[in-house]
Amino acid sequence: MARVPMPTPWGVFDVRAFESPTDHVYLAMVRGNVEHKDGVFVRLHSECLTGDALGSLRCDCGVQLRLAMRRIAAEDCGVLVYATGHEGRGIGLINKLRTYVEQDKGHDTLDANLRLGLPVDGRTYDNAAAVLSALDLRSVRLLTNNPRKVDGMRRAGIDVVAVEPLPTAPHARNLGYLRTKERRMDHVGPTGLAVTPWESGPLPAVDASALLGEVRAAEDRPYVVLKFAQTLDGRIATSTGDAKWISGEAERRISHALRAACDAVLVGVGTVMTDDPLLTVRLVAGASPQRVVLDSTLRLPPTAQILGPDAATTVITTRRASAARRTALHERGVRVHVVPSSPRGVDLPAALARLRAAGTLTLLVEGGARVITSMLGAGLVDRLVVGIAPTIIGAGTEAVGTLGITTVADGIRLVDRSVYVLDDDMLLAWDVARCR
Repeated sequence: MARVPMPTPWGVFDVRAFESPTDHVYLAMVRGNVEHKDGVFVRLHSECLTGDALGSLRCDCGVQLRLAMRRIAAEDCGVLVYATGHEGRGIGLINKLRTYVEQDKGHDTLDANLRLGLPVDGRTYDNAAAVLSALDLRSVRLLTNNPRKVDGMRRAGIDVVAVEPLPTAPHARNLGYLRTKERRMDHVGPTGLAVTPWESGPLPAVDASALLGEVRAAEDRPYVVLKFAQTLDGRIATSTGDAKWISGEAERRISHALRAACDAVLVGVGTVMTDDPLLTVRLVAGASPQRVVLDSTLRLPPTAQILGPDAATTVITTRRASAARRTALHERGVRVHVVPSSPRGVDLPAALARLRAAGTLTLLVEGGARVITSMLGAGLVDRLVVGIAPTIIGAGTEAVGTLGITTVADGIRLVDRSVYVLDDDMLLAWDVARCR
């Protein structure tokens, strides 16, 4: 069959389709000349409609698919074999949804299958091996965390000379699933290395779940993690507003892993106007969260990067904003929530209640100073994570403004401290014991 060029965000792949004896179609996406080559990068990707196409956060499949295509494109030589018929580790889409019901009752991904009389893993790899044989590969480097795929390919006659894991930054919603695969199905480090207290030197970790603490969303608002980076003398920006880059790359990587772990990341419109952030996940392999902007009068510039297509965006505003601006944002695919106003802008409890009602369980708040102060002052923070950079800048923007506290005894108390060392930066995390 002739190869069909398919342009993708990672470059052009030549695509060939193979129909198996079971009538399932296997798609080979080929980059470069792989015939008669040794050590070719290969990803055998099992079909996952919910993760690959619909962006489900119950699994890591969609993130792994995009990461594998990026890795193969960077190598400029490799094959991604997309195996239909492998949905739900071979049990099919309907049965996979049935197992989700069991998982929501508290059973892990393995026991959920067993409770329904389904195999834990019903996949076979002969057809995928036949595809690789048809492409005339001599040997492969397999991109996988799953030792059963390695064994299955070798039994089918494929010479696997190396195995390279594909860890992803876990989300709070799939962390238990990934840990079950590691603990009970022998997958190799599906979440990468965990952030470890007092870890020094470059940190390749992507599992920042320890920084989240114990996630417990309330009935009327998400579980809120407040994260900011500051200089040693407590500034998040200079007197001119410059904040790039206070922290080093290792600390910023952890910040991106925290984004990947949460349903949404929130900032105030002032941060958007000053820094024009993307608020996406780029420094680790993970899903970008929904981006949320608090903007009581819709001052949000139409050219702001946060309105781009890289991730979903929600703007929370008030009746003080013009209907025309609300409509313009809606027409760009931006969700707009209108909530009551407060003397400081958007009513925060009402904003968080709207997010919770829309399904947001975990919310990462990244700034700016006005939002940080308001969230702490309103008692809406469950977890505080602060990066400390070895820099002193003097006068500038403080992370936390006036809280109306007049005695130390009335201060917001933080408990269960964790300390992490990341190159020259430090990362501190606490639970918030009591907010005013």
